[in-house]
Amino acid sequence: MNNEITVAAEPRSERGKNEARRLRVKGLTPAVVYGAGKEAVAVAVSPKEINRILHSRSGHNTIFNVEIAHGEATPAMIVDWQRDPVKDNLLHVDLKRVDLTRTLRVKVPVTTSGEARGVKEQGGLLEVITREVEIECLPIDIPEQFAVDVANLMLHQAIRAGELVLSGSAKLVSPADQVLAHVVALRAEVAAEPAAGEEGAAPAAAAEPEVIKKGKKEEEAVPDEKEKKKK
Repeated sequence: MNNEITVAAEPRSERGKNEARRLRVKGLTPAVVYGAGKEAVAVAVSPKEINRILHSRSGHNTIFNVEIAHGEATPAMIVDWQRDPVKDNLLHVDLKRVDLTRTLRVKVPVTTSGEARGVKEQGGLLEVITREVEIECLPIDIPEQFAVDVANLMLHQAIRAGELVLSGSAKLVSPADQVLAHVVALRAEVAAEPAAGEEGAAPAAAAEPEVIKKGKKEEEAVPDEKEKKKK
């Protein structure tokens, strides 16, 4: 949990589009705080503070303090948010209360580092298949990311979710055999093989005009035979 981050929230009694517009004019974003067996509370928060959290290294997995004016103060995390598709402004935010003593499920980003040997030495292509995995852990054990070193990957080899190093209370929820990254052969090389095998087909394609020529000679021979019979 990041004890340094505190988001101030103002309770709001009204809901709807008109109320949302009024809040945005004031520089605030509608939000709701819920979970932990307590009633949901409609609030308004600063979009700058929420964006700062979303753009941090831990992103939406960041656990911070929410202080509701004249109300509760609770650890929380961002579980959902909506943006204007044109202006990219925050339209609404869902904040979930977090019990620091209970495990929760979160999705953690997966990043890769290094240049795979299968790319460097065998001319393969590195494909990143999975960019996040789901784990279950205590809030204090949520990692910012999983860094995967692909340097030793050879052609047709893969790194799977079960190979990730988990620490503390973390347990893998995603399938252990889920491929994170692998090295595959370039498609251009695969496509080149049939092209090479088509060399034998070239004479057959060239033979078609010859058949037409023979047909013409036979047609030309017909009137010659008739002339002979007349003679």
